[in-house]
Amino acid sequence: MKAIVAHAAKDLRLEHRDRPDAGPGQVLIRMQAGGICGSDLHYYQHGGFGTVRLKEPMILGHEVSGIVDALGEGVSELRAGQLVAVSPSRPCNACEYCASGKQNHCLNMRFYGSAMPFPHIQGAFQEWLVADVAQCAVADGLTSAEAAMAEPLSVVLHAARTAGDLLGKRVLVTGCGPIGLLAVLVARAAGAAQIVATDIQDFTTDMALKVGADAVHNVASDPSALDTYAAGKGHFDVLFECTGVAAVVASTVPALRPGATMMQLGLGGDMMLPVQAMTAKELVFKGSFRFHAEFFAAVDLMRQGRLDVKPLVTHSVPLENMQAAFDLASDRSQAVKVQLDFVS
Repeated sequence: MKAIVAHAAKDLRLEHRDRPDAGPGQVLIRMQAGGICGSDLHYYQHGGFGTVRLKEPMILGHEVSGIVDALGEGVSELRAGQLVAVSPSRPCNACEYCASGKQNHCLNMRFYGSAMPFPHIQGAFQEWLVADVAQCAVADGLTSAEAAMAEPLSVVLHAARTAGDLLGKRVLVTGCGPIGLLAVLVARAAGAAQIVATDIQDFTTDMALKVGADAVHNVASDPSALDTYAAGKGHFDVLFECTGVAAVVASTVPALRPGATMMQLGLGGDMMLPVQAMTAKELVFKGSFRFHAEFFAAVDLMRQGRLDVKPLVTHSVPLENMQAAFDLASDRSQAVKVQLDFVS
């Protein structure tokens, strides 16, 4: 079978691997779609992010869906032919964090396509994947493209849960990549009174309007766009920060009301923040990292038609054209979510 393997920055290879077999409690899945995530792009462009670096070849990918092909011993929950969204979250369920319901902080997490541990955890951009039954969410009624969006949607659902009640709140979203646009979708579904989104590309801010933002600002062409929201000690109750850029985070502080919640989703390495100004406003800064239980909720919400992620999948590229797919996914002037097509 073929797999996408990152060896170093700008060194991406389509390699052959042995096709795996499903063991007890597992299923063999024939991959259908795989979304290229920001972390995949960091490995491709820079060989990692922050202190996380590639130290050995690693199969990329963790946003995937596929068709169940074979069942391992003892599996009765699924059947061959079903479309499933595959959660990349594989906690140990034995450490203190798993025991307290914080599986996303598992001490022995095996998250697909992660160079955080060494040896690295191999990813899911491969034609055939063996997964535990517990990872598989039945995606009947969805397309494979929608099912592969369950992972990024889960990230935002976890952040929204951490942020608290959004009903009637004024929400600011910085960064209109896939995570930021999903934040717009989720905030609108949760009853936000107003959603304002910012980015540095007209293509992505236009997309934010299409999926539910009330107003958008291109802060590249209008760097002072948020100044209008600073009057009276600020305007917004909740921030979903999806860029990971220190200057962007700092620029939001004047626009936030005293006591506002800052949800940090963007991961761009360590940053300097205006702590004095944040303290004076009694802002609540919260990090949001991955997800766990939210994965199945994400699939259910899509199946119920309560969240429509289809507009965010702007491109589907055959696996053989992986290089073009990764280059396209890096271009926010024309792409939001680029997915690999494993069957074309």
